[in-house]
Amino acid sequence: MTNVRSIMTPDPVMVDVNATLIEAARKMKDKDIGDVLVTDENGQLVGIVTDRDIVVRGIAAGADVGTARVGDVCSKDVVTVHPESAVEHVVRVMRDYAVRRVPVVEDGKPLGVVSLGLLATQFDPQSVLGHISATHANH
Repeated sequence: MTNVRSIMTPDPVMVDVNATLIEAARKMKDKDIGDVLVTDENGQLVGIVTDRDIVVRGIAAGADVGTARVGDVCSKDVVTVHPESAVEHVVRVMRDYAVRRVPVVEDGKPLGVVSLGLLATQFDPQSVLGHISATHANH
C-alpha cells in the first residue's frame, strides 16, 4: 500500500497568517502556483489561501491588497491527512469534501500537499486530467 508521504509534493509554500494579500500573491506568482498554506507564528497550519480567495474574498470585496491580511480571506476549515495515510484515504477525503488539494500535516505542521492533478499524473496519466496536469502552463 502506497502512503501519502511517497507521493506528496514536499516543502509546501507557506505564508504567515498576518501576511498581506499582495505578499501571498507574489509567492504564488514566483512559484507558479495557485495556493499557499497559511501558518501561525509557531508554524502550525491555520488555513489555505488560493488565488481565487484573494480575488473574490479580497479584491472584489473591496480589500486593499497591500494591507488586508491573508487570515481575513483564507479558508480555515482545511481538511488534512497524515503522511503515513494510505493514498486511498486522501482520495476519499478529496471526494468527500470536494477539494482539489489536501495538506499533509504531522503534529500540526505542514510537510507537503497532495493535489488532484498530482494524483492524476501518478495514477491515471492517460486521463484528460493527467495530460493537463503534466503539461506546463504557457507563460
